[in-house]
Amino acid sequence: MSNEPAAASSAGNRSLADAKSAKQDEFYTQYVDIQKEVEAYLEFDPDTFRAKVVYCNCDDPFESNFFKYFAANFNRLGLRKLITTSYDGSPIAGAQLTFGEYDESNSKRQKPVAVAVEIEEVHDLNGDGATGIEDVKVFLERNPHTRTRLEGGGDFRSSECIALLKEADVVVTNPPFSLFKEYVGEIIAHGKKFLIVGPKNAITYKEIFPFIRENKLWLGSGFANGNAYFSIPSHSNRTFANGVFDESTGLVKFRNVGWFTNLDHGRRHERIPLMTLADNLRFSKHKQIKGKASYERYENFDAIEVPYVDAIPSDFGGIMGVPITFLDRYDPDQFEIIANGDDRDEMQALGVLPLGSEYVGNAGRRKVGLPSTKKAPYKRILIRARHPSKETAK
Repeated sequence: MSNEPAAASSAGNRSLADAKSAKQDEFYTQYVDIQKEVEAYLEFDPDTFRAKVVYCNCDDPFESNFFKYFAANFNRLGLRKLITTSYDGSPIAGAQLTFGEYDESNSKRQKPVAVAVEIEEVHDLNGDGATGIEDVKVFLERNPHTRTRLEGGGDFRSSECIALLKEADVVVTNPPFSLFKEYVGEIIAHGKKFLIVGPKNAITYKEIFPFIRENKLWLGSGFANGNAYFSIPSHSNRTFANGVFDESTGLVKFRNVGWFTNLDHGRRHERIPLMTLADNLRFSKHKQIKGKASYERYENFDAIEVPYVDAIPSDFGGIMGVPITFLDRYDPDQFEIIANGDDRDEMQALGVLPLGSEYVGNAGRRKVGLPSTKKAPYKRILIRARHPSKETAK
């Protein structure tokens, strides 16, 4: 079972709303998913984590599968140090390894209290001839000096956690989705490498999309078949739609969750195989394109509408509006990202004019009985080919 708390309790001047949101963010990543994702970066560069300080700043020591993975593979990855921090009142703290520090609190703090654990070496302490998570368990039990109680409650924004962040080279964790914008802004502001789990709809956040356009953040290798499975605390009273929660496994299934990173991986440099504009109009498998005289253009912006990623014409030199799923296959050497069609301020700065009351969105137009002929770059990412083929279509 994967266990990493998704958020810290409200500390000091933090609002109670933060703490309430945190309780709804407790989804724990599976070990196999962490292993699969990390291996994708090691295949691209075996030294991705070598001599690095890895910081899991939303994770309970030993209970977290992020901590388990990096502790068990400490020597293989060549880590310099592994740091993890928990938070006050964590529902999983002490489930597998109890620290005395968990109970050292006054009446104003939730128990178990937040702790930080730092390890700089992993040796064969249990005598089984190998090094792994059981050796880490023995090490932590024998060396209480590796643990520090966090007076700030383990909030990733606390001064204690920020000090640890500054020491780190790479941050790897499943942060609180309710605080995702702030979390990403913080680690990028500190210039850190990172590999984190987040909601896919964050792609279009005003606070996140500029990082994608500027190549400061991109999507990771991804969950198998686009399906992410997380465990939840046994005490959770949350309800889910049919088919989302499996009682037999205790896992919750999401399709709108992905990995976000600024670590390079091979899939990020795989060019999307594409046909020319003319061939798309002749042979495309999509009825919106095949047999048409041309691609549709937007009413309020000089760009073409491309409803499917595989329908992007290889020889078009202008701006194209493509689905958000384009980012799953985005090769920065093949395309440049111009703007986020979902950001009104950004689009106005680009010169996109509003269509007025007759345009109320694709679904909205149909609901009110308006024709679907007016096109606007709404819910689209605007891109342009970096090197369109020589016979450029216009």
